[in-house]
Amino acid sequence: MEKTILVTRIRTIKNVDITIPNSMVLGSHIINYSSSSQQESGLILNTTVTIGYDAPWRKVHELLIQAAQSTENILQKPPPFILQTSLNDFYVSYELNAYTDRPELMAKIYSDLHQNIQDKFNEGGVEIMSPHYSSLRDGNITAIPNEYLPKGYKTPSFRVSSVKNDSN
Repeated sequence: MEKTILVTRIRTIKNVDITIPNSMVLGSHIINYSSSSQQESGLILNTTVTIGYDAPWRKVHELLIQAAQSTENILQKPPPFILQTSLNDFYVSYELNAYTDRPELMAKIYSDLHQNIQDKFNEGGVEIMSPHYSSLRDGNITAIPNEYLPKGYKTPSFRVSSVKNDSN
C-alpha cells in the first residue's frame, strides 16, 4: 500500500493492514510469493493429506492429481506431483504439489483444492479417515457421504465369530 522512509504498509489477502518498520524489513527474512509466481514454472502450492494403509498408494496419487487438475488457477504444466513424506503408525502422509501463477488468489485456490480433494476421494471410494479417526468397521457405515455411496448401499451387519475348542 505504501512505502515511506520509516515504514512499509501492506494489506493482507483478508484486508488487514499491517505496518512493518523498515528496519525489520531490512533485517528479516521476507517471502515474496508474487515474484516466485513470475518464474517460468510458477509458485508451488502444497497440501498434505494422511490416508490409511488400506488405500492403494497409486489410487491416492491418482485422486490427488485429479483434484489438482480440476482446481481453477492450478497450472496444468508443469503437472502437479505427489511426495509421500512419511510412513506413520496408522497412515501415510501424501503431499500434493501444484503450480499456480496467481499467488494473490492463494487462499481461494487452497480452499477449492481442498474441496476437490474431498470430492475426488469420495467419488473414488477412498475414505479420508486419519490421523484421528477411529471406527469399529463391522456394523458401521463408511465415512463417505451418502450421495457418494453406491445405489442400494446397506450398512454391513455386525459379525461375531466364535472359535470352538475341540479339546473339551
